[in-house]
Amino acid sequence: MGTLLPTSLIAGELTQYEAKYDILRKGKNHGEAVRELKKISDDNYELTYHSNIEWMIFSDSRQETSKFTFKDGKVSPHHYSMIRTGTGPDKDYNIDFDAQKKVVNSSRSEYPLECEWTDDFQDAISYQVQVREGLKKGETSFSFPLIDKKGNRRDYNFEVVATEMISLPIGNVEAIKVKRLYDNDKRQALAWFAPEMDYMLVRMWKGEKGMEQFEVQINSFTVTTPVIAPPADIKKVTSPE
Repeated sequence: MGTLLPTSLIAGELTQYEAKYDILRKGKNHGEAVRELKKISDDNYELTYHSNIEWMIFSDSRQETSKFTFKDGKVSPHHYSMIRTGTGPDKDYNIDFDAQKKVVNSSRSEYPLECEWTDDFQDAISYQVQVREGLKKGETSFSFPLIDKKGNRRDYNFEVVATEMISLPIGNVEAIKVKRLYDNDKRQALAWFAPEMDYMLVRMWKGEKGMEQFEVQINSFTVTTPVIAPPADIKKVTSPE
């Protein structure tokens, strides 16, 4: 399967990586996606997710970017953007979380969005980083308030339902299966996180009314966290003869 991701190279920091995925429908490959996590500066990170799908006459290309602070195990987003092109109308919008003023701004609105501020806000992809951190601590249920581009608050609720061995392009992996809880049974969403790979998101499945919409499977990953070299002035100590 290759080298596993370390749980952490530096205490209190997130492992930087690039992961690539196959996007499947009914077992056939219809696209690809790349997820990348980079450290920008002290406690500040950038997560991007770029996907391309081609299915019959349907096409969809989108890139989501989240810039957030990670401190004491907590993810606090401050900027989210999404650009989507393909079949149907294109989309392009930004959301900014201003923790000092306790307001949320959207590029679709001239004024701050009418929503009650909470320090628990997540954006459309930052919550996935927080789920990983929760799983590392042994948590089995999660709830996150998100703000969509129209300013509506949407609560995302999840629960751990199983630990199972799954088959992926990179080999067999033991993963924690997490289910999203909806208000009704029309939609279903499942995600698998692999503890031996620093709780990496390795598989997703979405369906509606029991019918598969698409599935995402990891096919490769690369750790990009730089190795910290010891200071140049540290001299090797040898035993006296």
